This record gives sequence, C-alpha cells and structure tokens, in this order.
Amino acid sequence: MSKYELLEHITSPKDVQALDTADTIALCAEIREKIIETVSQNGGHLASNLGAVELSVVLHQMFHSPEDEIIFDVGHQCYAHKLLTGRYHTFDTLRTKGGISGFTNPTESEHDIFYSGHSSTSISAACGLARAKKLKGEKGYVIAVIGDGSLTGGEAYEGLNNAYADADNLIIVINDNKMSISSNKSSLATSLARIRSTKRYFKSRERFQSLLKHIPLIGIPIRNKIVKYKYALKGALYHSSFFEDLGYAYLGPVDGHNIERLKGVFEVAKLRGKPSVVHIETVKGKGYAPAEQDPEHFHGVGPFNIATGESKPGGESYSKAFSKAICAFAGNDKRVCAVTAAMPTGTGLETFAALYPERYFDVGIAEQHAVTFSSGLAKNGMIPVFAVYSTFLQRAYDQIIHDVSLQKQKVIFAIDRAGFVGSDGQTHQGLFDIPMMICIPDINIFAPSSFLELNSMMYRAMYKEPYSSAIRYPRGGEFALPEGYEPNGEDYTVFESETASKKLIITFGRTFSTAYTAQQKLKDEGIAVSVLKLNKIKPIHPEAVKYALGFEEIYFYEESMKTGGIGEHFDLLLAGENYKGKFVLNAVEDTFVAPASVDEQLKEFGLDVDSMVNDIKGE
Repeated sequence: MSKYELLEHITSPKDVQALDTADTIALCAEIREKIIETVSQNGGHLASNLGAVELSVVLHQMFHSPEDEIIFDVGHQCYAHKLLTGRYHTFDTLRTKGGISGFTNPTESEHDIFYSGHSSTSISAACGLARAKKLKGEKGYVIAVIGDGSLTGGEAYEGLNNAYADADNLIIVINDNKMSISSNKSSLATSLARIRSTKRYFKSRERFQSLLKHIPLIGIPIRNKIVKYKYALKGALYHSSFFEDLGYAYLGPVDGHNIERLKGVFEVAKLRGKPSVVHIETVKGKGYAPAEQDPEHFHGVGPFNIATGESKPGGESYSKAFSKAICAFAGNDKRVCAVTAAMPTGTGLETFAALYPERYFDVGIAEQHAVTFSSGLAKNGMIPVFAVYSTFLQRAYDQIIHDVSLQKQKVIFAIDRAGFVGSDGQTHQGLFDIPMMICIPDINIFAPSSFLELNSMMYRAMYKEPYSSAIRYPRGGEFALPEGYEPNGEDYTVFESETASKKLIITFGRTFSTAYTAQQKLKDEGIAVSVLKLNKIKPIHPEAVKYALGFEEIYFYEESMKTGGIGEHFDLLLAGENYKGKFVLNAVEDTFVAPASVDEQLKEFGLDVDSMVNDIKGE
C-alpha cells in the first residue's frame, strides 16, 4: 500500500474539489511528505513550498484551473501545484535532465500559465491576463500569488498601480511569511479579519448599505460618513488603506494553514465585484522542523538528510572565495561597500554583513535600485561591489548603461552563477550577461579560472581600472588546473604545445580547465594544440588576436550565448586582420537551457573534454 493514498489518485484539480475537510488536511500532509522526500534527493526550494501547501490546495478547490488562471510569483512555491495538476507520477524527476522543472513551465502543463523564475512579475502578468479575458468576453478569474519578499521588487507596485477598477476577475494573494509586511498582529485586528472575511458578513454589509441608500435625504450622507469612519478604523488596524486607496478590496490577514478560513476568504473575494487583495499568513518551512527553524537555509537547498536536515558537505566555491576576498579588501579599505538584492547567503555576503554592517546594504529584490544606488555610492567616493547572480543582473540593464557607464562611475559587478547553473533550468542560466554587457562603453569584463584569479581580478577592478568592471564566475568550485598554475595578472595567458602546432583552442573562465585537459589528452595521442586563455574578455587585448593569427585552425569554446558573445567578437577581430584560416565557435545557440546537471549541460553544448578532443581530431 502506498504511503500517498490520496495523492497518488490526484490526476487533476477536479479530484481535489471532491475532498472534504478531513481528507483535504490529510492530502496536505501527504504533499508535504512528498515534497520533503523529493527535495532531499534532488535539491530545490523547500521552505517556500512547504509554506504554500494549504494555499495551493484551496486555490484548486475554489477555482477551476486552467479556465481560472493561477500565476505563481517566482514560481519557487509551485511544487504542491504541480502535484495537484497531474504531475505526481513524474515528480521524482524534479530538476533533473528530461524531468519536470522546479518552476512553472507552460510546456509541462496547461495549468502552468507563465514561465516564472524571477521575482515580482506575477501582478503585471495577471493584470494583462485579466484584461484580455474582459476584452474577449471570457469567463474565469486570474489569481496572482506573490510573497511578501517579492513585494520589495518595484514591478509589483507597477502592476498594482495598473489594475483596472472593473477587473473584478483579478485576485492578488499576498503570501506573508512574516518577513516584510503587516507587523500589526493585534488580537482585535485578527478577530475583525475573521469576521469581515466571511460571506455572511459581506452580504449583511451590502444589504445594510443598500438600505441606507433608499432613506430619503439623509441616507446617502449617513452612508458616506460610515464609510469614511470605517476606512480610518481599518487603516489603523490593518494598515490596509494602501491597497484600498489603489481601488482593491482588501481581505485579511487570514491564517494560510486553516483550510476553512482560506475557503471562506476566497468565496468572499469572488463576490466583491472589484479587484481584490487577499492577505494570508503562512509559516515558511511549515511541517518540517529544520526548515521552520532555518527557512533561509532551506529556501533553496541541495540534497540533504531528512532525519537531521544536514546537507551533503560541499567544498570550496567561487561564492566563498569571493566572500573571503571582499572581506579582506574591506578590512584594508574603508571605502569598500557590499550591495546585494536580497541574496546575502547565495552570494556569500553573510560574513561581510557581520564584519562591516555599516558598509553592507541589502536593498531587497530591487536590482535596478541596487545598481543606481551603487553608482551613487561611487560618485561620493566609495568602492561599491554589487554581488548578484548573472540571471538577476538582467533586470538592471538600463541602470548599468544610464546610471553607471554613462556617469563614468566605478561599480564592481561580482557576477555569480555565470554560465550553466544546472537544475534551476531556463529561468536561471547565467548565459546572457556577456551579450548584455559587451556593447556597453567603459566596462571591463574579467573571467577567472581559479579562486586566486578571482582575488587578483577584484584587486585590479578596484584599484587599477579607471571605470566599472564585471567579474563573472561560475556556480560551484574550481575545475582541474595545470599543476602549479598561478595568475599572471595579464589580459591573456598562453599555454603552448611542446611541439609546433597549427591548432589553437581559445576559451576563458571555467572551460579553460576543460581545454587544458583536452590539450593534454590530445598530446598523449600525438596531436599538438596550443591554448589561449582569455583573462580579460572585454576589451580583448590586441596581442591576443595577433597571437591567434599564427594558427591555421582556431576552436573557440564559450560558456555563454553564441550571438553577441566573446567568440563572435573575436572572430570579427580576426576578420579585421584578414584571417584566412578555419574558425569554429562552440557556444549556446538561440535556445533556453533546460534543467540538467552542469556536467550534462557542458556535454550537451560541446564544452566537455571529449567534445573538444573530437572537434580537433575532426571526428
């Protein structure tokens, strides 16, 4: 007998709608157990998903997906939703090659309305979906589920401001896990919330207001005074006037783990006749003690031991190496500041925050603000280092151009997770930062292949370069390096073959170690090939191009997009010198990279040792 007696029979949301309260509660317990079991093996987002179980179940009981469209902001809390929409039997493949995504993905299911992996986008998408339904005369609600953390992102407020007053088919659910909003938790506020979030209260209120309207002469003035007093009282108790001033009906706060209260508040939201904000309170990591006690660690986690909560040990990583480097620089220079957009743990800035709190700035999920804020720091004499994942830097492109480069300010971009990131899939690969930044004037881009190189490049960016610099480094640790390898501090490094060679590999960053290994393997087979390692990839040193001109065959390997990448640019520089030899470029071409391990992704795109060897041998 399966331990998932209810869950294994859920093939669509219709199966959930038939459950009574007792079975619904039991189903929630099974969902939590399945999520914990799977994430312990595959890694993924745990705490956020455990906190959204009851909400996901009730949404599918109270609405009819996909006619009613549910948008999950970020998408990192959609695991229960996946289990409820026909993906139970493939859930064990979560975040693996050929398996299901860790985020919402419309190619998997009609119930996943949008790709989602970046924060604060759900309300904007929901406004568009709701308006389209109105324009086409289609039935159905649109529900945006957004966490309080995502409300630190500016696009959320752009979306809130743009909702139309007649969008009675729009419901915004704020999943508040006690991190950002609504500090008022008085017993009076809670009691009134329970009353006003019921169908009985709503209908009684409407009848009373209708009665007042029909009293000659004095009815409407009395009603207006009551409404004015009511909003003032509610603003004091709930701090909810912000939403209501924007034209929303505000409902809550409601216990997000209480099935009956959740059903009641959504029933009322359907009756309001205007766009609604439903505010629920949840516990991040609910149902798994280690995750409840340390939700930040279990927000995104690798494989772990369920019994103890301990993760499998990991070695030194570029994020840790960056942490050591920036702390060392800050200890010697009081101008050094660290900026993060709500990613202190992922980028390795926790130690900096503890040592130099006055120079540490977590601006929330606001990458645009982070870049312009950093430029302001630089303008007045500080040395700001913005540590950010490659995928999230995309959100601040205009600010890099307008507020940093144009202003000729020195901001250091520490770009973590550059290149393939593995199981997080299409929304998180760090493949677009090079094409994005290569055309921006006065910005240098460095690509370390070792921890020592990361340190030396940071020093150069801070103290040797006149304007801004980006240092891009991969997820995880170092790959194999030549014995005794040390950075030379130059823009490029040459690893000559021992015998004369007409074949050259050019690469940078993590794939240098792969290229060097391929060089040694080819040497064992009697094939001579040299390696040109680019350290500073923008601008490319003219002498590096001059060196490459001496080879008849050039093989360029780049862990980035082909279009707009370094290889394409290098090829253009060769053409400018009338190069007539063979040039082969291997990079990611015009596609989004699906979940898989980093090694699998490198192999898929011809960036592994065997692929390099076969290319050069002509096989």
